[in-house]
Amino acid sequence: MPAPSRRKPVENRRRHLTRDSQSSSRKSTDQSSSAASASDMTHIVLAFEDNRLIGDLFGQFDQNLALIEQRLGIDAIARGNQVTLKGSRAGCAQARTALEAMYQRLLQGQELHPGDVDGALRMAAAAEAQLPLPTLEPKSRLAFAQIATRRKTIVARTPTQDAYIRAMDRADLIFGTGPAGTGKTFLAVAYAAALLERGDVARLILSRPAVEAGERLGFLPGEMKDKVDPYLRPIYDALYEMMPAEKVDRGLQSGMIEVAPLAFMRGRTLSNAVVLLDEAQNTTSMQMKMFLTRLGEGSKMIVTGDPSQIDLPAGQKSGLREALGLLTDIEAVAHIRFNETDVVRHELVGRIVTAYDNASREESVARERRFNERNRDNGQDGAPPRPREAAAS
Repeated sequence: MPAPSRRKPVENRRRHLTRDSQSSSRKSTDQSSSAASASDMTHIVLAFEDNRLIGDLFGQFDQNLALIEQRLGIDAIARGNQVTLKGSRAGCAQARTALEAMYQRLLQGQELHPGDVDGALRMAAAAEAQLPLPTLEPKSRLAFAQIATRRKTIVARTPTQDAYIRAMDRADLIFGTGPAGTGKTFLAVAYAAALLERGDVARLILSRPAVEAGERLGFLPGEMKDKVDPYLRPIYDALYEMMPAEKVDRGLQSGMIEVAPLAFMRGRTLSNAVVLLDEAQNTTSMQMKMFLTRLGEGSKMIVTGDPSQIDLPAGQKSGLREALGLLTDIEAVAHIRFNETDVVRHELVGRIVTAYDNASREESVARERRFNERNRDNGQDGAPPRPREAAAS
């Protein structure tokens, strides 16, 4: 009798071996991936010498540490004057940079608010991404751009704000454009107030066009100042926050601080002054040219606006848009562009700005698509129709 065949059991064993090898390879892959993820995790222990500042640094009930945990997805555990950071290497590194920058601010006698914590995290993220701003000191500490006035010290909360403050130091004409809530006007007024207090300029002139934002206010009672004040209220608010109220009032009475509508600038030469034009998107081409040509010796001009919120009558060209196209390549002219990521008001404001920007882009794409379809239906294909050849006689 022929010997029974053992081929089938051998094939079964091979099949089992193949399954076992595949299973072991999957296990080794899972182990290697988990080892890689584990290697990306770290923990850092930070100790801060001045115990008196710990409460302000960590926040009431450790709210500042909770915000850091939420933003970076790490654990921040406080014990005495120490904090232990656990999580990804990038997250812990950003938390360390932010905490050390916040501690340095407290050592300088400055206050910390939740917005400052969020600002320190944004700046730390920019430094981690190796952006040119914020600049770094030799000891790898964030060098926040600052504006110091008697009432308070304003510290940049985003890399764009940092660039904006440094541009105001560097250039004679500065354009700051972008959505609401990014600090364009507030920082400009703060910078102007700081120059006035230091005696670098003799006057502070603040202006904006008196354009109604989509509503008719009708006749306003009172003198000329009473009529234009409603349009200039945001500038007043920022000014009173930067300087003592009595000094602002004295400055307004003496003419050292002048708040005026744009129409009052015609025919003047503004020397040894800081001149701020707010809501510049609502200027006409003629008004913008008139304003920019008022710049005199020893003066600095700051122009702010949001090109997406133009309230001019239909068909009228924005002077801000035209100026940005004509002047930004000129030396001593700086243009800083803010976007929705620079919004420093309520977190919801950033989302609102993003939603409107997305809707505007979608509407623009749909309009262009309709235009192309209409041309295609007319046989134009986006190009002007060719002239017909004359029929041969």
